[in-house]
Amino acid sequence: MTTTTYAAVALGIALLLGGCATADTGEDPGSPDDPVTSPQTPAPEPTGPATEAPAGDVAADLTITLEEGGGSPVTVTLTCVPPGGDHPDPQGACSALSAAGGVGAFAPTGPDVMCTEQYGGPQTATVTGTAGGERVDADFSRVNGCEIGRWDDLAPLLGSAGGV
Repeated sequence: MTTTTYAAVALGIALLLGGCATADTGEDPGSPDDPVTSPQTPAPEPTGPATEAPAGDVAADLTITLEEGGGSPVTVTLTCVPPGGDHPDPQGACSALSAAGGVGAFAPTGPDVMCTEQYGGPQTATVTGTAGGERVDADFSRVNGCEIGRWDDLAPLLGSAGGV
């Protein structure tokens, strides 16, 4: 390729990137019209309520059924805001729910997600009720890396080996 061809290719790339790369046009690269190098005005401070709730601040009314894999299932209730129910650690469970993203923590693993093939144990759990004003009906297990990760994110809510 010749030098002229290289310059044409560079100019074409600059045009495609919408000014992210600049050809030598004689303009000052720090001009105010240059979105890459012009000084940025800081974003205004938010004036409304915070978008992220502090730990334990997700309203919930849940029933958790834990099956350890060989014994009888254990069913407990949990309410958050304020923490309560017959769950053995309602404050810890509500904090874990908030830290895991509230109702989003109950979303199943997508069908196109690749998970490690490992077995974390026979435990299963079912969670039903409401969280953050939305209906919850979720199943958990420890049959692969993705499911173990989902379980671990909510371990204080679901329980671990030995019961909730």
